[in-house]
Amino acid sequence: MPTQEVLDNEAAEVSDDGDLTDLLGELRVLLPTAQLLSAFLITVPFTPGFSAIAYTEKWVFLTTFVLAVVSLILLSAPAVQHRLIRPLLDRPRFKSFASRQILAGAVTLASALVSGAQLVLSTIFGHVVGSLAAALVALVIFTLWWWLPRRWKRAGKL
Repeated sequence: MPTQEVLDNEAAEVSDDGDLTDLLGELRVLLPTAQLLSAFLITVPFTPGFSAIAYTEKWVFLTTFVLAVVSLILLSAPAVQHRLIRPLLDRPRFKSFASRQILAGAVTLASALVSGAQLVLSTIFGHVVGSLAAALVALVIFTLWWWLPRRWKRAGKL
């Protein structure tokens, strides 16, 4: 018959696996967004209209592209790292490090989405509309990705 310590260790491993499963689920949402944005941005310079955009907008494009690629790297890093260091010897430490990478990837992805909105809408409607739209996108992302979850956590909800 297993001792209580063995049962506790097995329960902790199941809990750790559940946390890793949650982490993977979160990546399954964020990674396709970063992949799609990066893939779209890779094609933009090869379109006929790219040479016609203003010099400033080309810098916004460069910023958006770099942010999207960095987010893709950060969001995919935990999967590559997990594969290379299996079996995990220190699951809590790995999850903590992976979580920080995912959050950094989410921040760079959010920044890429904001600058991408600014680029597209300023090209179509002008700088003022593009800047206002980018500010609105930033506000929505900030509210949904940071402010609401922190508020819910403080209130003990969810």
